[in-house]
Amino acid sequence: MKTLIVDDRQLAVNALVGTLREIDPAGKHIGLISSKEAISYLKENEVDVCFLDIEMPDMNGLMLAQELKNIRPNVNLVFVTGHVEYAYDSYKLFASGYLMKPASTDDVRNVLDNLRNPVSSRHSRVCVRCFGNFEIFVDDEPLVFHRTKAKELFAYLVDNKGAFCSTGELVGALWEDEEVTDSKLSQIRSFIAEIRKVFEEKNLPDMIIKEYSKMAIRPEKIDCDYYRYLNGEEGAKKSFMGEYMKQYSWAETRLGELTMRG
Repeated sequence: MKTLIVDDRQLAVNALVGTLREIDPAGKHIGLISSKEAISYLKENEVDVCFLDIEMPDMNGLMLAQELKNIRPNVNLVFVTGHVEYAYDSYKLFASGYLMKPASTDDVRNVLDNLRNPVSSRHSRVCVRCFGNFEIFVDDEPLVFHRTKAKELFAYLVDNKGAFCSTGELVGALWEDEEVTDSKLSQIRSFIAEIRKVFEEKNLPDMIIKEYSKMAIRPEKIDCDYYRYLNGEEGAKKSFMGEYMKQYSWAETRLGELTMRG
C-alpha cells in the first residue's frame, strides 16, 4: 500500500508514519508537512490513501482534499484531527475515514480495512492497464517486449482471466482469418518464450502456466483495472471510459460486453 501523510507538525507525521509501517511494513509511507508539497507529490506519484490533518496554516485539510481529488479522483482520503466538528464536512468530500488524534493502531487499521476504494488487491509488482490502450508495468516502470505480438499474446491471456488458451486459439486471435500452420504455431512458441524471458529478467518467473499446447496467466499475480472492474470496485468502474485494449481488434467483443454491463 502507498500512503501519504500530511500534517504541519513533524512529530505528528512521524507518529502516523510509524503506525502505518507497523501495520503495513511492505508498504510505502511518505510524510510531508505542507499542502503545497503534497500537491506536488501527488502530481508525480500514485497513492492509495492520503491521511490529512485538517488544521494547517497554508491550506486546511478540507481544501487540500479537494485539490488532491482533482489530481487523483480515486484516492482514499482519511482526515486526522482533534476537532470532531469537522466530521460532517469531511464526509461531504466522500472521505474514507475520520480519525481523532491521537489515532491508535487499532483505529488506523480499522480505517484501512474499510476504505471507500479498497486497495488490498494492489500489492502485485505487475500492474496491467486494459482500459484505453493495453499496457503493462512492473514496479511502476513500463514493460517492454521486443515483438509487438508477444505483448498482444500476453494481452489475450489477460483478457481470458486465467483460463487456458490453446495455441490454435492464440493463432486465431493474433492472425485473424488465417490458417493455423506450423510456422504460426512456431511463432506462438517464440512469443511465449519471450514473455517468460522478459518476466524472468524482472525476477517474476511464474507468470505463465503452460500445459502441453495450452497456456494461461496467473491472474492473482497482477493488479488489473479490468479484473477490479469485474469485482465491482468503484474506482475501476469510474476509470472505464468506453475503451478496452483499443489497439487490438479481437478485444471489441469484450468491449461490447463491458459497455452492456455498464
